[in-house]
Amino acid sequence: MTNIGSTDLDVFPLNLGGNVFGWTADQANSEAVLDAYTESGGNFIDTADVYSQWAPGHVGGESETVIGNWMAARGNRDRVVIATKVGAMEGFKGLSAANVERAAEQSLKRLGTDHIDLYYAHRDDTSVPLEETLAAFDSLVRKGKVRYLGASNLSAERLAESLAVSDREGLARYAALQPNYSLVARAEYEPEYAELVAREGLAVLPYWSLASGFLTGKYRDGATVDSVRAGGASRHLDDRGRRVLAALDAVAGAHSVPVAAVALAWLAAQPGVVAPIASARTVEQLADLLPMASLELGEDELAALTAASD
Repeated sequence: MTNIGSTDLDVFPLNLGGNVFGWTADQANSEAVLDAYTESGGNFIDTADVYSQWAPGHVGGESETVIGNWMAARGNRDRVVIATKVGAMEGFKGLSAANVERAAEQSLKRLGTDHIDLYYAHRDDTSVPLEETLAAFDSLVRKGKVRYLGASNLSAERLAESLAVSDREGLARYAALQPNYSLVARAEYEPEYAELVAREGLAVLPYWSLASGFLTGKYRDGATVDSVRAGGASRHLDDRGRRVLAALDAVAGAHSVPVAAVALAWLAAQPGVVAPIASARTVEQLADLLPMASLELGEDELAALTAASD
């Protein structure tokens, strides 16, 4: 287990992404993945109210509902850490105080719980003063409905401003950052956020840790993959992407583990990173991810992977 920054949340080093639950994984398949994850020691599940509003016929909240049903059936709410988000769902967009409070109540209802362990601002909302948003989050913390706060998709400047407001006003502050960060997506996070994260003691919980599946190694020249993410993953298949895959293959072969596990282990070894987020719609896909939890890469292996992705 590892600790989320300044919080008392101890979590498994793989943060299980819930975006597929209720979308490409139905209730039964989702529960099979969740069971396999927790049986392997996992306890940290990431979702959002907007998952999976984008799918035809979906209204949003499908993932939270699946997770809530699973926790109710297993009676395990006190053994799992649940992260969800507010601000991106149609009908509940933005970070006004009224919307934050209203959206939180709906998430709590779908999850079937009285508290959210980690509650993220999913998207920035520059139309609302930071003081209003942060006071609304602080109110949820004071009421015990939320334990800790996180930020996703805020610029480094806005994140720094938010932390300063919280400190000045005596409000609960963001303890975690959820950025887009992976072996093939370093250009935004490293120069913009790394110094701020270190200075403020934030925990980093990256999304798209496997670059829409590219870093599983399935997307190669001549390969056809049946996945809703194939388009996003395939865009990384350039000279740099091929170098990264070759480096991943070498390390994975040396440790006899899947390529995906190596990509996640590299990310987990970066400063400030606590638990990369990755999703699995089947137990077989999950099996490729789980070895990262115990995989320790040597300094030379980390350096080789970093160099391949430069």
